[in-house]
Amino acid sequence: MAVEIIVPVASGLVLGAAGLFVGRALAKRRAVRKGEESEAKANAVLREAAVRAKEIELEAERSARKGLDDARSEIKRREERIDTREASLDRKSELLEARELEIARREKRVGEREVQVETESQRVRGVVEEARTKLERTAGLSASEAKHELIQSVADAARVEAGRNVKEIEDGARAEAEMRAKRIIGIAVQRYAGEYAMERTVAVVHLPNEEMKGRIIGREGRNIRAIEAATGVDLIIDDTPEAVVISAFNPVRREIARLSLEQLIADGRIHPTRIEEIVEKATQEVEASIREAGEAAQFELGLSGIHPEILKLVGRLKYRTSYAQNQWKHCIEVGFLAGLMAGELGLNVKMARRAGLLHDIGKAVDHEVEGPHAVIGAGLCRKFNEPPEVVHAVAAHHEDEKPDAILDHLVAAADALSGARPGARREMLESYVKRLETLEAISKSFAGVERAFAIQAGREVRVVVQPNGISDEQAVMLCRDIARKIETDVTYPGQIKVTVIRETRAVDYAK
Repeated sequence: MAVEIIVPVASGLVLGAAGLFVGRALAKRRAVRKGEESEAKANAVLREAAVRAKEIELEAERSARKGLDDARSEIKRREERIDTREASLDRKSELLEARELEIARREKRVGEREVQVETESQRVRGVVEEARTKLERTAGLSASEAKHELIQSVADAARVEAGRNVKEIEDGARAEAEMRAKRIIGIAVQRYAGEYAMERTVAVVHLPNEEMKGRIIGREGRNIRAIEAATGVDLIIDDTPEAVVISAFNPVRREIARLSLEQLIADGRIHPTRIEEIVEKATQEVEASIREAGEAAQFELGLSGIHPEILKLVGRLKYRTSYAQNQWKHCIEVGFLAGLMAGELGLNVKMARRAGLLHDIGKAVDHEVEGPHAVIGAGLCRKFNEPPEVVHAVAAHHEDEKPDAILDHLVAAADALSGARPGARREMLESYVKRLETLEAISKSFAGVERAFAIQAGREVRVVVQPNGISDEQAVMLCRDIARKIETDVTYPGQIKVTVIRETRAVDYAK
């Protein structure tokens, strides 16, 4: 039993020892194999590192060689540029030396030329002085007189040339416009033949007798004070026989006072209560007359749609005069003339008539508002919604604003026509004749003028010159000189046209 047990144990121990030996052998073999593999890997890494190091060394060597080649190339290029600059500097130096030599030669020639010029100048001065002496002896003129003659001849030649140029420019620019303007204005004047109002606003009331002065004054002056307070005028009662003078800047007030005073004189009952009643009645009559006058003006021109307040202002112009020309009549006339010229030009006739009627509307209130009547009138038209073209034409008819439309010029032309036509504005016969004589005398005072005539009520002067003494160019300058002389020496309204006429006539007879 014991033997049976020992045998298996021994067998197991032998087998265990054998397995242990075999395992150790196998482990040693694996360790050797791993060492060999590690050594092989290490050798491979070393070989790779050596190759990489060799490559880096070669790359560094190539880079160094390339940098050295580039440096050598740059040095070579710089050397070439330096050589080029040196060559250029050498050429410039040679050029400068050549120029210096040339300048020196020229300076020498200039010096010689200066000496020659000075010598020649002295000789010429001597010749000129000798010629001047001979000329003075021959012509009998001194040097200053000869200089004056020369200057005068040059000035005359310049004036002739200037006159020729001015004439050509004016003829070319104004021929067509002037012809059409004359035709249009002539047609308008021929087609309109309005009556001229010659009355002035009455400022004097005639009395039936001297006793009436005392009744107008009243006890302690109460009646005259009542009249002045109710009408806003001043009554002047002086030594003038059977007359009372009404003084007021407002023409409507003056008219109310005139009517009131005439009715009081006719009635005979003059006391404060009656004065107030009569003044109230006269005021209503004048207001009604003003409205009727405004409506009549609108109807006469064939217009419509004008604001009642504007018509009222137009009616007030019936009691306003300018240079003795009734402004109400003047505005109607300007409306007709502007409409006629607008018709000739193919423009809106009613718009032109409207602008002409309202052009002086500012004069109805210019005693109450400060400023030019054209600007005041334009403001009133704008306030009552008149068309913009009408407003601008009213403002521009005296160039308070710049005229920039055809309607503006038409209204200004119609205004000038109405005021300038003979008889439109009265003046004393003596002053009128004297002004015409002065215009003719000024025109005749110029050399070369044969005859002069003041026509068109002094609005034009026609000057006839001697054709042999005045050329066409000189006629232009003469016309301007006469116009400037009239501007400085004569006082006149509006403008005066100066026309210089030069003509040559050839006459022969057939025998």
